[in-house]
Amino acid sequence: MNMDFMRKLPIPMEIKREFPISKEMEKTREMRDIEIKNVFTGKSDKFILVIGPCSADNSASVLDYISRLRVVQDKVKDRIIIIPRVYTNKPRTTGEGYKGMLHQPDPSHEADMLHGIIAIRELHMTALKDYSFSCADEMLYPDNHRYLSDLLAYVAIGARSVEDQQHRLAASGLNVPVGMKNPTEGDLTIMLNSIRAAQQGHRFIYRGWEVQSKGNKFAHAVLRGYTDYSGHPLPNYHYENLQRLYADYLASGLQNPSVLVDTNHSNSGKMYLEQIRIAKDVLYSRKVNEDIRTLVKGLMIESYIEDGAQKIGENVYGKSITDPCLGWEKTEKLIYEIAESV
Repeated sequence: MNMDFMRKLPIPMEIKREFPISKEMEKTREMRDIEIKNVFTGKSDKFILVIGPCSADNSASVLDYISRLRVVQDKVKDRIIIIPRVYTNKPRTTGEGYKGMLHQPDPSHEADMLHGIIAIRELHMTALKDYSFSCADEMLYPDNHRYLSDLLAYVAIGARSVEDQQHRLAASGLNVPVGMKNPTEGDLTIMLNSIRAAQQGHRFIYRGWEVQSKGNKFAHAVLRGYTDYSGHPLPNYHYENLQRLYADYLASGLQNPSVLVDTNHSNSGKMYLEQIRIAKDVLYSRKVNEDIRTLVKGLMIESYIEDGAQKIGENVYGKSITDPCLGWEKTEKLIYEIAESV
């Protein structure tokens, strides 16, 4: 094979034994799981915000950000459920660039997967232990999910992964909500097929085992915009888009019809300040149409301590090194405005 085998890594069970969660942490996560699932089944009319940095690039600044979210969550808990976005591995279109904390726990140093596995587990554990937040992460690599499976509240399947069979099969075996993004070219049929696959049980190979999944009835849609044939970003969060998705969901017969709208990526053309306007646009659509209000369970927002983005090595504390994000002051104001609207 055209690769060098560097070292054998610990399996998830070994990492979990070395870095175990407490009974109190487990109880907190279980209570959060129930609260979040109740939104997707319609038992709760609370609004979900999956919100945080484009990439979790630095434990100190990410936890600082999460500590601020904790204060806000306590003030809006009767209306909003905040799920911090702690994305520890990043898809790269060309394979180049920062691949996330899993690969590089320190973005200025070479890749170190062993230290990366430990760093992402410790980060998610601290968020749960110190701030009572079970968080969201992207399942970029299905085999790696087990390192965090006892900690996460929400799992995202990205636009490039949603057509992949292994992602669909692995999603069918998870017991937390899984957001399936529309693919980069925008075909909603592909997204809905992915949800259908995730909601069914399957027999397949996972981490060297023959497994039988039970199906995940909380698999749902995420609208993130798309790109046309020439690569230009186009949105799909508008009133008409949401009406169409509602009709498609009804025709599909899928369980728990739900969508989260991603306010960044192709919906904003990565113009991060547009997220504020897009969030308010979606909230208005919910307000004037009961079907849309029932369908749209929440938003995804990319947000950090400082506005914008920076290059690796500039070392601005709390500023994204991948896609640009809303800064904290704008984020805090937006969350309170969302709480008033819902």
